[in-house]
Amino acid sequence: MESTRKENNKKFGMFAGVFTPTVLTILGAIMYLRTGWVVGNAGFGGAVIIILLAHVITVSTGLAVSSVVTNTRVGAGGAFAIISQSLGLEVGGSVGIPLFLAQSISIALYVLAFTESWLRIFPMHPEALVAILTFIAVFGIVYISAQFASKTQFIILGIVGFSLFSIVLASFPIMGNTGLTETPIFWGGFRAANFWKTFAVFFPAVTGIMVGISMSGSLRKPRKDIPIGTMSAIGLTLFVYLALAFWLSRIATPEELINNTTLMVDKAFWGWAILAGMLEGLFSSGVFLRN
Repeated sequence: MESTRKENNKKFGMFAGVFTPTVLTILGAIMYLRTGWVVGNAGFGGAVIIILLAHVITVSTGLAVSSVVTNTRVGAGGAFAIISQSLGLEVGGSVGIPLFLAQSISIALYVLAFTESWLRIFPMHPEALVAILTFIAVFGIVYISAQFASKTQFIILGIVGFSLFSIVLASFPIMGNTGLTETPIFWGGFRAANFWKTFAVFFPAVTGIMVGISMSGSLRKPRKDIPIGTMSAIGLTLFVYLALAFWLSRIATPEELINNTTLMVDKAFWGWAILAGMLEGLFSSGVFLRN
């Protein structure tokens, strides 16, 4: 009994184990580095359709997972364990292998995105060296323990939230800032790529829900924590992306958004806050995926 209590004390609740890592992963590379490109290419109307379509898929997945975990005993193994218990080991294995490969590719995505952001601050640093050192740092943090990695996530969440607050301030004409008066909303376009190519660029953003699901073995109450944490994270990040698309469509021209992937740094009230959120958010996404 005592050992079970100690083991439960080491596990995570809904907020730390599911909601926070899911939000940090969704609000990562695509939000900081590619949402502007999506809006510039598709226009505000096209971007809204892409964001909503991507979240329809994510919501459907979240509801399906929630339905399964509330009716089965959930242990370690994340999506593999959930699928295996509902559809059998054969199906779980056939889905688990490509899922593992997909997460490996996602880690590469966030490492390269972090490198791109780092080079914005230190353009003279060798790109390959920054990427290699970033991966080693991510591996080292996760190798120590999941508990160690989780201790930093609330600080990172605060930094990401502050970067979004900097964007909110940039929407108002204060302290010499022009606010949302530079350009009217542009609705369509698809100047650089068609609808489905643009959708393919954005969609990896919403796949971050797998991070919280993968924590099933480290949760105190996975049957309750996974549904609440996953669906609330989806709702919050949907609002953030829609608001960000509106802001981007008003703050810059389509040409600026397409050609400058770090335009948010230039247009936010405090550019350094965006850089800090970008670096911390991208790094943490790699940590949670590796975990």
